[in-house]
Amino acid sequence: MMFGISLQKISPALHRGFLAGGALLTSVATAAAQAAAAPPACDAKTLTECTPNSGDTAWMLTSMALVLMMTVPGLGLFYGGLVRKKNVGDTVMTSFAITCLITILFTAVTYSLAFRAGTPFVGGLDRALLQGILSDTAKGIGNPNPLAPTIPESVYICFQMTFAIITPALIAGAFAERMKFSAMMWFIGLWAIFVYAPIAHWVWGPDGFLNSGNDAAYVKVLDFAGGTVVHVNSGVAGLMCALMLGRREATAPPHNVVLTFIGASLLWVGWFGFNAGSAVSAGMQAGMAMAVTQIATAAAGLAWMAAEWIVAKRPTLVGICSGAVAGLVAITPASGFVGPAGALAIGAIAGVLCYLAATRLKAAFGYDDALDCFGIHGVGGATGAILTGVFAISQYGGTSGWIEGNAGQIVNQVIGVAIVIAYDAIVSLIILKLVDLTIGLRVSPDEEVEGLDLALHGETVQ
Repeated sequence: MMFGISLQKISPALHRGFLAGGALLTSVATAAAQAAAAPPACDAKTLTECTPNSGDTAWMLTSMALVLMMTVPGLGLFYGGLVRKKNVGDTVMTSFAITCLITILFTAVTYSLAFRAGTPFVGGLDRALLQGILSDTAKGIGNPNPLAPTIPESVYICFQMTFAIITPALIAGAFAERMKFSAMMWFIGLWAIFVYAPIAHWVWGPDGFLNSGNDAAYVKVLDFAGGTVVHVNSGVAGLMCALMLGRREATAPPHNVVLTFIGASLLWVGWFGFNAGSAVSAGMQAGMAMAVTQIATAAAGLAWMAAEWIVAKRPTLVGICSGAVAGLVAITPASGFVGPAGALAIGAIAGVLCYLAATRLKAAFGYDDALDCFGIHGVGGATGAILTGVFAISQYGGTSGWIEGNAGQIVNQVIGVAIVIAYDAIVSLIILKLVDLTIGLRVSPDEEVEGLDLALHGETVQ
């Protein structure tokens, strides 16, 4: 009897146990089946119907926003403070209009020409109008660009779009206060397609003939974030604009150095997205790129200030801000390849050289590079690109420079800079001449005296 009672009491417990065990086995089996059916993680070997890395994606979304901030409002305010008050509106509107124009062109054709496979000289058109970006947001899967395998292609497109925006916007520093707004729009649009897109493909495209990551490249140029593609490119084009347009009728000191200070500060902050974001992942290389960017910028700001203090007998706010930008420019190509010591040297050298270019070199040759686009971006970009070949450390970027016994990398860097300068100068001059022959490049003398804000836009800054 007691045995029977005990059995009756125990049986329901056993039954519940069996049910729980069965449920556990079922859940384990279900989880295993779901795991087996889950799409693989995106990486260099898995590029279709895969799941992007959420950490990398978050960092690149942030980087894209930081780089966009560099142009609007950063560059607009930096340049806007340096011009005369009657031209401030035109100057800041140029940055804004270029942002809109390049966004459309990048969507239509520039992204595909620059960052898709084609030939060693230009990409294909398989992403024209951004067609073929296949993904399933409901399932969290996508097909990333091989150049950025762990993030959605849409995020990579937006990130590279911001580079394509700021590069031609930098050119405006050379032709400020005297170029027709209509001529600017035509020149920048054509330049983005026929100069920026192919050069970006040469250096960064999957089959570009200067891309250090392309095993079949003719010359392996190290350019982590745009020393040649962005800064040498924009600086040389700016010089061509200055030469074609000629000197301004009159010049004056910057009308508002506080605007320039705010703009330079926004550029400094945004540049972390520019350089550290070029790692296209949230990892150790991004961290080092951020560190060397900070170090080089500070070194260049102090070096420019010291040079100015010695030569002109007083340090200026515009000077230290310009020096900081020169450091940002120079460390850009090196940021993924050098360490802190190299960054310190690159920043200090660039600060002094860019100061001399913006003062002595410009005065010696007589060209009117209004806001020192060539002096800072052309000279700073070339300096940084060449010094990358000196200070590159294998453990940081996988390639040794002269400091580790690979002097040949300096030769590669010089060849890359020379090719970009030659192509950029020739094609930029052709585009400028075509625009000049059709609608004219320069405003009339009366419009220049009146000021571009009122003459071209019918509005003034109070």
